[in-house]
Amino acid sequence: MKIDRIEPIIADAGWRTFSFLKMTTACGITGWSEYNEDFGSKGLSDVIRELAPMVVGQDPRRSEAIVAQLHVATRQSRGGLNQQAIAAIENALLDVRGKEAGKSVAALFGGPIRDRIPVYWSHFGTYRVAQRGKDFLPALNTYDDLAAHAAEVKAQGFAALKTNFFPLRDGQLQYFNPGFGRTSGWPELNLDNKLLLDLQRQLQTIRDAVGPEMGMMLDTNFHFKTEGYLRIADAVAPIGLTWLELDSHDPASLALIRRRASCAIASCETLHGRRDFKPYLEQYATDVAIVDVPWNGLGESVKIAAMADAYEVNCAPHNFYGHLCSYISANFCAAIPNFRIMEIDIDSTPWRDEFVTHPPVIEDGHFVLPDRPGWGCDINEAAVRARPPKR
Repeated sequence: MKIDRIEPIIADAGWRTFSFLKMTTACGITGWSEYNEDFGSKGLSDVIRELAPMVVGQDPRRSEAIVAQLHVATRQSRGGLNQQAIAAIENALLDVRGKEAGKSVAALFGGPIRDRIPVYWSHFGTYRVAQRGKDFLPALNTYDDLAAHAAEVKAQGFAALKTNFFPLRDGQLQYFNPGFGRTSGWPELNLDNKLLLDLQRQLQTIRDAVGPEMGMMLDTNFHFKTEGYLRIADAVAPIGLTWLELDSHDPASLALIRRRASCAIASCETLHGRRDFKPYLEQYATDVAIVDVPWNGLGESVKIAAMADAYEVNCAPHNFYGHLCSYISANFCAAIPNFRIMEIDIDSTPWRDEFVTHPPVIEDGHFVLPDRPGWGCDINEAAVRARPPKR
């Protein structure tokens, strides 16, 4: 069996794009993976194209050797786009291997340990605030809207949700994203009393709507610095969060926040490989290690999870992409023992289902993992090509 071709294919997904890697083989098996260029990874498709000649002609069943070769070839610029490109190639290799063996990818790694994966509704309210005025999703303007939406999520059987921060300005909830330079507040990333009061009111509104038993997470990304995160950890204590999620490039600062917080801390979604995770685990900086499987590749992600398990840390996938990424993340969740809960975006563009042969099945807040070979679904290539990116 030999790899004939590697081809990136990119599709319009409303306010973003979905990117897929198609790997064709001489024996007729096609492997797929999904990656993303929209969030700090511009040019990733070009990097994949540059690495492709090193992969074409090789036996996809030797995925570990191919990945090792790619890491050696990019050693002088480890991580970043190179790592994400290698991960996209690795994940397509694993899809080929699973299909050739007639097994799920989770089965290639000794799984599945579980075939019903508990999920939480991620970016609760976020896209409805950020995309207000467009036709993709219902608008979310007020705290009453927020409460009604929270009750809707609970009624659909989800046991947990994760929200971001929407300050109230001029009577309307606003998109807030200074950590990525998309709204005001950067580069200082300071937290003032008005922001803190708005955050408390937002979280209390959600808690009142869903009751005390439902899980709630707050994701603050890179929006503040250590001082601000410490204040937030104190302020949200009465809410009873499942976890406070934040990102920091300094494991010692994150460890300080974890020691002071009354709730669990979740972090590490932007890290690449075991070497990046190592200092965070050694300093006991996080209670839940968030692993981005499209960024790391499932093989490396399983190794990260094994290392985290030695520190009594459970893992949760970073999964806010398209449906194929959800299948990839679900196979990761099925393959590791130290699993916490899986992220999934429910709000998306209306045509997202068109891109896959089998849209995910979610029952009572669980992703149902199929026993179909590979990832468990394929890409509908005609539908993807019918929606080329607008930008």
